[in-house]
Amino acid sequence: MRQERRPPPPLDAAALERLALRYVERFATTRGKLADYLGRKIRERGWDGEAADPRALAQRMADLGYVDDRLYAESKAAALGRKGLGARRVTMALRQAHIAQADADDLAPAIAERAGEAAITFARRKRIGPFGMPTEDRAVRDKQLAAMLRAGHGFERSRRIVVAQSEEELDELE
Repeated sequence: MRQERRPPPPLDAAALERLALRYVERFATTRGKLADYLGRKIRERGWDGEAADPRALAQRMADLGYVDDRLYAESKAAALGRKGLGARRVTMALRQAHIAQADADDLAPAIAERAGEAAITFARRKRIGPFGMPTEDRAVRDKQLAAMLRAGHGFERSRRIVVAQSEEELDELE
């Protein structure tokens, strides 16, 4: 016979702060993501005491240096670029992480600078264009082009990679 679990007690200010500290010690995060997490925990467990302000607690964690949106954005953009994702996908990931538009705009030149290298990395990983089996089949090329576009790369760069016959044709993209 299985015993039912008791629901966890409602949160109070001290418990919410402990949750916030535990979260920032385990995960790289942003103020927005931390505030969303704390708000979700309040909804799940309930609240006991004065009204809670997850955004203020997230800001306090940032003021203490536990959360750094700019550093998170730089590392996330670099990691996604190494995976071969394009500027559109990187920008979308930063927006989803609640990175301020000013910080995202500051990173845009660095993201654009690595765009060619990221596109080639993606093509190499997915065996697209000169990194895969040579093919003249239009359906295969359309699928490869679609994969490049979904990865956030521009149409012209993606098309050039898909139709390239050799890696030497791609040297000017990097």
